[in-house]
Amino acid sequence: MKRLNSILAIIGAVILFASLSYAKDVYTVRIQGAINPPVAGFLGECIEKAGKADAEVLLVLLDTPGGLDSSMRDIVKGIMDAPIPVVVYVAPSGARAASAGAIILLASHVAAMAPGTNAGAAHPVSIGKEKADEVMMKKVVSDAEAYSKSIAAKRGRNVDFAAKAVTQSISITAKEALAQKVIDVVADSTDDLLTQIDGRTVETKEGKVVLQTKGARKVEIEMPFKYRFLAYISDPNVAYILMMIGIYGILFEFYSPGTIFPGVIGGISLILALYAFQAIPISFAGLALILLGIVFFILEVKIVSHGLLGIAGIVSVVIGSVMLVDIPGSPLAISFTTILIVAIISAIFVFGILSFAVRAQLSRVKTGSEGLLGETGTARTNIAAGGKGKVMVHGELWNARSDEVIGEGEEIVVTAMEKLTVKVRKKGG
Repeated sequence: MKRLNSILAIIGAVILFASLSYAKDVYTVRIQGAINPPVAGFLGECIEKAGKADAEVLLVLLDTPGGLDSSMRDIVKGIMDAPIPVVVYVAPSGARAASAGAIILLASHVAAMAPGTNAGAAHPVSIGKEKADEVMMKKVVSDAEAYSKSIAAKRGRNVDFAAKAVTQSISITAKEALAQKVIDVVADSTDDLLTQIDGRTVETKEGKVVLQTKGARKVEIEMPFKYRFLAYISDPNVAYILMMIGIYGILFEFYSPGTIFPGVIGGISLILALYAFQAIPISFAGLALILLGIVFFILEVKIVSHGLLGIAGIVSVVIGSVMLVDIPGSPLAISFTTILIVAIISAIFVFGILSFAVRAQLSRVKTGSEGLLGETGTARTNIAAGGKGKVMVHGELWNARSDEVIGEGEEIVVTAMEKLTVKVRKKGG
């Protein structure tokens, strides 16, 4: 009997060791900030990577104010088609899953929130070439409502909340979300979350999966530099600043050819801004006002307006900037502080740097033979009317010609250049 018990104990130990040896990892990724194409691309790669590694789950720690509808839908598609369970956890305390983030939370196989977090406010906002009219906006809201409800129904979550989050912009706390069956778990930490969901059955594209997450090893996926960089320049404030740097750099190069550096920096900045604006719907009316302001800046250095055109340009740039991405309170809005800084820099650029460059370009040449025109010197020989002689100008001895009599030692003024001969007259004459 003792021998049998020993054998059973050994078999149990072997089974336990084998189960621990084959325990799958939990892949984790942190998403912070606005939902945009770089974030959607990165999260898609994370789902693919975790699937290929046969991870137990992909755990997404989410903290977002929302973002683009198109990027959100790409992420939702990726979660729905994921070969492994995707757990979305709104954390840490103080984080939120607003707007697009709320839909992503609803789409997850397991939805979780930390205490002190909130989710909701998924009402769509119209931006772009023109604000949508009432009829079009109603269609957009109806489409978003149906989309949100279908996702909630698919995951067995609160369909009523999914609808009201879109139509009424409601937002709820973690405790309320759990009580209303919007989420599955409220957890204090990732370890607490993995313990709570252990043994839960979820259905993926590949079929039903019983989660074995308690004590699982966590493997964090870092966002590569490529996606971090693209996500950074996709921030509306950064894209806006890049656009203005690009415009001013090229403008400075145009008025002061050969400086090279401003033109190179301006060209690179403008290309990066154009990439960012592909992902950020902008108002063409706002962009037109900014370009009109630039035209006013150009005219300011061409026409004597006593600063009126420069002021008009600054006003045009500020109004255009406010209109460029006109969605106050959204993560895609340009902050007024950024606009104010750009307005101040614009004023310095127009009334300072650009004016200096243009005036320097239009100023009289001070080097070479042309630089002698208007310069004073001294006659070294007598010069008869219509005759020739020698003069000293800029420490150099020149052949000179004059239409009047000039005595040796008299001060002269250069009036013209004729090959290597200067035409002079008496100073004060």
